[in-house]
Formats: sequence, structure tokens, C-alpha cells
Amino acid sequence: MKKIVLIGRSEAGKTTLTQALRGEKIHYHKTQYVNNFDVIVDTPGEYAQTKGLGHALALYTYESDVVGLLVSAIEPYCLFPPCITCMANREVVGIVTKINHPDANVKRAASWLELAGCKKIFFVDSKAQEGVSDILEYLREDGDVMPWERETMETQ
Repeated sequence: MKKIVLIGRSEAGKTTLTQALRGEKIHYHKTQYVNNFDVIVDTPGEYAQTKGLGHALALYTYESDVVGLLVSAIEPYCLFPPCITCMANREVVGIVTKINHPDANVKRAASWLELAGCKKIFFVDSKAQEGVSDILEYLREDGDVMPWERETMETQ
């Protein structure tokens, strides 16, 4: 499976998405440091929000195959400037989170990611597992067996 680094501001849903992608029970956990899992790198929002820490994110993109820029559908502004994806030497995808929140403005969040340069955008509600399988399928490489396929193979 391709390795993805998740980048976004605090409370964008990076850790919740990480838990959903890993098939874990969703629970709130404030990320205080970079969590480098097998195929997911979960970064603290402060790294993207603070000039002095932002450069550290570049180091984690080098360890990943895909950069995921997260924007919550309830955010009042976007952290990412226009055309930022050209700064990465990796594939960059956009991920709109919290799509089912009552205050969500999914279209606005997607337009911010398009403006940043994301050609591929995923729409997720991590708590409801909506859109999570789309990301897993995108990260899939030849020979990878997905959890839902493993269950089918075991029952046969």
C-alpha cells in the first residue's frame, strides 16, 4: 500500500481519519507529535500552522508516496495557499473531512483544495466511515488485500 502523510490545520480531522483508515475505534486524541504508522503519517496541525515547524513537514513527505492535504468542511478559512502542490515532489491529493456536519460547506472546502492545486479530492466522514474505502482503494497497490476482501477470503 502506498504511504500517505496527512497535513492540515488543528481539528481538521487528520487523527480521526487515521483511526478510520486503520480500522480502529474512533476516539478523540490530540496529536502532539508526528505519528509515523506503517502506511500513514499523522502530523500535528501546529506543524502546518507555525512557520517555525512547517519545514518539518517536508521531511515526512519524503518518506511518503502521497501527500494528503486535509480541509474540514466546517473550517472558516483554508491554510493552504494557491498552487502549493507544486512544492511537493510527491503526488498530492485533497481530502475534505466532516462532510456530514450540520455546518459543512463541502463545495467551499473542495474549491480551496482545487485552488491549492489538488487534482484528486476525496470526501469523507471518518466517524461514519463514508469515503474511507475510496482513499484505501486509491492507496492500494498490486497484491494488496483489503480488510473487506480478507473477510471474504476467510469465509470461503
